Amino acid sequence: MKKFLVGLLLISALQPVIAMEHGGMIMDEKGMIMNANPNRLPRDCPQISENVDIIIRAGQQYAEKFTGKMFAFDTQEWDVKPCAKINITFINDDQIRHQLMIHGLPGYLYPDGMFHLELNGTGQLQASLILPSQKKTYLVHCELPQHMEKGMKAQLKVDGGDGDLPSIPGISAPVKADFYKTNWSQFSLAIIAISMLIGVAFVLLTVIYADNLITVAKSIKTRLNKNK
Repeated sequence: MKKFLVGLLLISALQPVIAMEHGGMIMDEKGMIMNANPNRLPRDCPQISENVDIIIRAGQQYAEKFTGKMFAFDTQEWDVKPCAKINITFINDDQIRHQLMIHGLPGYLYPDGMFHLELNGTGQLQASLILPSQKKTYLVHCELPQHMEKGMKAQLKVDGGDGDLPSIPGISAPVKADFYKTNWSQFSLAIIAISMLIGVAFVLLTVIYADNLITVAKSIKTRLNKNK
């Protein structure tokens, strides 16, 4: 009985360690790497064509250049050779959780066709993947609710890709453009009307008294010259 209890305790102690790495997933309190592939070649690749080191940063500050967006990657597009090995350093500059997911990869190498990096807050992760030789454009995005819709979306092209994906910030047009309705209250309309009246009055007064202002300016200039 004692041996049985000891065995159960050992199994319980090992459970967190087992859960940390299984099914192609490596996870700790900082984040998660899923389906990394540093050495297995796709079936259509006789060898790795090139090693590409890519740093991808995520954060709110990278969305400032895109109107109406809240989150973004610092770069929205990458282009690599067929059969390239990509070594990604993913850096989260925000205090909140962000992901970097690549979809459409071959399922025999990447379960569910997905490569996934995730950080629970500020920090960085590194992982590699090897792309097939197919000329294709892959979706890169954060799958957290609203993050992709708010700008955290990019594309990875192999051999120039097979076209641009929709709604890539700064690259392609949105499927449905954002529309920001203005709430015109009576107060805001009054402020606009008063501002317009002040502007019109200023222009009229300037035109009406232009000659007088010129005369006054000449008189001041003459007096200054006499006093020299």
